[in-house]
Amino acid sequence: MIHHDSTAVSAAKLHVLHLCDAFDHAQSDTLTTILEQYTAPKYLWRGMHPFNEQQSASDVVQVFWKPLHHAFTALQRRVDIFFAAHNGLPSHNAETPDVNSSTYDNAVWTCQMGHFMGLMDRPWLDIPPTRRMTFIRFAEFHRILDGVIQESALFIDLIGVMRQAGQYPLPPGTGASFIYPGPATSDGILHSLHPPEEGVATMALMNSMITDLSQANEVAMQSGDNRVPRKVLAKSWDEKMIWYGPEGIGATYTIDRYQQQHQYPFRFNLSGKVFNGHVARFAEGHYGCFFGWPNLTNTAEGGFMGLTAGGIAADMRVTDVFRRRGDKLLENWVIIDLPHWLSMQGLDVLARMRQLLGLEEL
Repeated sequence: MIHHDSTAVSAAKLHVLHLCDAFDHAQSDTLTTILEQYTAPKYLWRGMHPFNEQQSASDVVQVFWKPLHHAFTALQRRVDIFFAAHNGLPSHNAETPDVNSSTYDNAVWTCQMGHFMGLMDRPWLDIPPTRRMTFIRFAEFHRILDGVIQESALFIDLIGVMRQAGQYPLPPGTGASFIYPGPATSDGILHSLHPPEEGVATMALMNSMITDLSQANEVAMQSGDNRVPRKVLAKSWDEKMIWYGPEGIGATYTIDRYQQQHQYPFRFNLSGKVFNGHVARFAEGHYGCFFGWPNLTNTAEGGFMGLTAGGIAADMRVTDVFRRRGDKLLENWVIIDLPHWLSMQGLDVLARMRQLLGLEEL
């Protein structure tokens, strides 16, 4: 069964909060020293395209954090959600997950979600500077064991930054595009511990939702009808659900519009879907989350996000963060590494931007 250790959860939260405080106020030349103090020697960091996996604190700083701090003046972390719990999935080795394992380890996972904000005064990944306030959606996960961070995953919405800089690389999305708010209840930052039974209830609801969708997928494979009956979603989702999707798809509101503006375009226009599992799935209080690396593999048949058929199986790295109200999921923040998914099909949106800007030859 899932391990529960309130002392370990509290310690993990403090460890991450102390790291954020020290790291976010550090000078560029001390970032590596600080990150090394909080992470294990064999630290694994998972980042979005084009950063991908890094194997040490120094590599993470050189590849991601230093260029980010150079580009954004007065960068700050604006947190909307923060919680921690033991993984609700069986234990795994970071490099070779064992999805069939029936044991749970003592590690604690933290989830922090919000925006990085700063003045984008210099190019970042060759995205032209806006010289204005610019926001980067993020969801960051840390796995803490033996008092240090063993592995992390940082999801960012890179295409959202491109939009703010006037370099949007995709056709219009089916949902709405804006700077997403945090929870409507403004109670997403869980510094103190919450009753274990609330986290158990949130975890059970997430698992039930996943089971419902898996069963719907099996029915669709047999019948050839990709529609999901509305009542299937209504089992887990509130009628006024809000789905805050990634830039390129956008946000949508209510079950009906969610089906019209995201679920059906996703189901009708992507084939060969394979669920690869999650690295972590956990919950505390009314908040829960999961992420995979990758979660899904699928093939674009044309129409999804207004794009043509890809014909190549490509991976989606996805994170979902949820807020539960009662026995239903009400708010859901989603980031998909769409630049990675597109790059696997031969479209590197950053490379194309550089070509259009005259920074690379066509």
